[in-house]
Amino acid sequence: MKLSEMREKTVEELNQFVEDSKKQLLNFRIQKSMHKLENTAEISKTKRLIAQAKTVIKEKEVANA
Repeated sequence: MKLSEMREKTVEELNQFVEDSKKQLLNFRIQKSMHKLENTAEISKTKRLIAQAKTVIKEKEVANA
């Protein structure tokens, strides 16, 4: 998901995205520990998406306050 797509979503949708991404990140870490994860770059990509989503959530909360 691109940053422009994130900005179009609501706070609830972004919170759900963060929750799902954290579950996916945990899954990637487990796969990595068992040497089954082929593309380890997915971990950093997922972490970056979570951070971007949290930033957009904070921006929306500040704008509404």
